Amino acid sequence: MADGLTVAGLERLHVAAEQQIGDERVPGLVALVATGDQVHVEALGTLAVGGGRLVARDSIFRIASTTKPITAAATLALVAEGLVGIDEPVDRLLPELAGRRVLRRMDGPLGDTVPAARAITTRDLLTFTFGFGAVVEMFFSPTPWPVVAAAEELNLATLGPPDPDMQPDPDTWIAGLGTLPLLAQPGERWMYNTGASVLGVLLARAAGEPFADVLRTRVFEPLGMRDTAFWTAHPKRLATAYRPAPGGLVVVDEPDGAWSRPPAFGDGAAGLVSTADDLLAFAQMLLRDGVPVLSADAARAMTTDQLTPAQKAHGGLGPDFFTGRSWAFCQAVLDSGAFGWDGGLGSSWLVDPTRDLTVIVLTQRMFESPELPSAHRDIQAAAYAALA
Repeated sequence: MADGLTVAGLERLHVAAEQQIGDERVPGLVALVATGDQVHVEALGTLAVGGGRLVARDSIFRIASTTKPITAAATLALVAEGLVGIDEPVDRLLPELAGRRVLRRMDGPLGDTVPAARAITTRDLLTFTFGFGAVVEMFFSPTPWPVVAAAEELNLATLGPPDPDMQPDPDTWIAGLGTLPLLAQPGERWMYNTGASVLGVLLARAAGEPFADVLRTRVFEPLGMRDTAFWTAHPKRLATAYRPAPGGLVVVDEPDGAWSRPPAFGDGAAGLVSTADDLLAFAQMLLRDGVPVLSADAARAMTTDQLTPAQKAHGGLGPDFFTGRSWAFCQAVLDSGAFGWDGGLGSSWLVDPTRDLTVIVLTQRMFESPELPSAHRDIQAAAYAALA
């Protein structure tokens, strides 16, 4: 038996990962399981359908919404530097979001609004309660809501999958968002995604440097996250991104595509590429009470429930979204004390401080629903079962 993980458990973990591989399932994946000082990695399959370059431990994946907790950590780092206040209105740095109007009905006409009851704060952005974002109702509408159609015309790419080639530069992006009404009053309800995108613009202005540099100096360099960025200069190590379709997997992005060059907009909600070891370093930082990036209090805030019962009652991506979990800063926190968040292009990142367990699964198969795909669930279950 290895320290923390049994030999038999690791064999079952290998089988669970190997069963996911296939040209119509997942061409390749990296699964990393860590407990204590022990780190076990499964790197299986190929970077693209049909063979070719093999997946390796240092293969690079688009991590989509697993970007969000990293954005939260950078935010709290700048709060500690005094560059932005957590309960400060964002108006000073983001005048485009001052004097908000709020739709009377989320699906109503853009001009049917009331004044916002208060200003948006940094905390609202961190908790996804600032009044704008994806809500489950918009996906079941027979026709696009006016606000959704307007956001699409502005190329914000904030109510759907990430698209670095679509989004304009940060000033243009935030100016566009500022022309739209909010869907709810600030602090009223949880809405997905957009808060983290806005944080990227806020942090860049607070620090007086591009958001990519904020992440590099405050998070990536202190933690040795050498391969995490908004693009990669090593496309041969980048997996091809796919979405499932009736005839098999369809290419979404090639290695020399949208993530092979610097984007105009560094999206704090879903823009990063990374590796399993880089994400492990980020997890270990939070398990070490934030050292060397955050204070213990900031790390605790990032990994504990930050929503009120009223915010949870009027939010979520489906009726059961807040069953067994809540929301911290830019990531979910489970009732068990585990925390993390998944990326819809094929990544999952789960940290359980009670069991001292980190499970990272990186694929490049787009999720088909808000629920975590079985490939990720099976590997997570095998990781827990492998604990001594």
